[in-house]
Amino acid sequence: MSEDLSRKPGCPVICVTGPMAAGKNTAADLLAEQGWAVIDADKTAHQAVEIAKQQILARFSAEAAKHGVSLLNPDGSVNRRAVGKIVFSDPYLLKAQEAIIHPIVDHILKSFIEQHPYQPVALNATVLYKVETIKQCSAVLFITAPMLCRLIRVRRRDHMPFKQILDRFRSQKHIFSQYKKSNADIYKVVNIGSIRSLKRKINRLLASCLY
Repeated sequence: MSEDLSRKPGCPVICVTGPMAAGKNTAADLLAEQGWAVIDADKTAHQAVEIAKQQILARFSAEAAKHGVSLLNPDGSVNRRAVGKIVFSDPYLLKAQEAIIHPIVDHILKSFIEQHPYQPVALNATVLYKVETIKQCSAVLFITAPMLCRLIRVRRRDHMPFKQILDRFRSQKHIFSQYKKSNADIYKVVNIGSIRSLKRKINRLLASCLY
């Protein structure tokens, strides 16, 4: 099937994004409940890491040794948290990882869009602006929240050390400005209340802007 850049009326392709722990996964789940075809690009990236395991090991084994961590779990899968500890502390290493992973992710996302030509599609992705698929999105739903709120959420959810959390936050601090460079319309939603409140905000956008 050829790449379908012209969607059927009423079947948009959008990006659901935002910084770590802002609530983009919750927003994507709410869209799925309303019949959207939703794919989690972060999980797709996990799949891509396994596909590119040998490249990951070859590129980052020396850095892992310096940090005293293993890049593999006991079952032989890639230890993504260990890789994250390495790459999110150094922008150069992060770019090296992205050069390996992003082409695989881009292929998977484009295939997903092609498989749902008659259904609105939401791509749940933190850094979709770094791959070609962003050109197929007519809108970006940017979910955000104050940094302190996000910090508390991550600690409760992942129990990560504060330094590692802040490294992740710093690596994402320019993502809104990066999305502004795309041709898609951007709609910012502040997620500081309940899920019901977030749902109301998203539904208002769907009614007034996205259809």
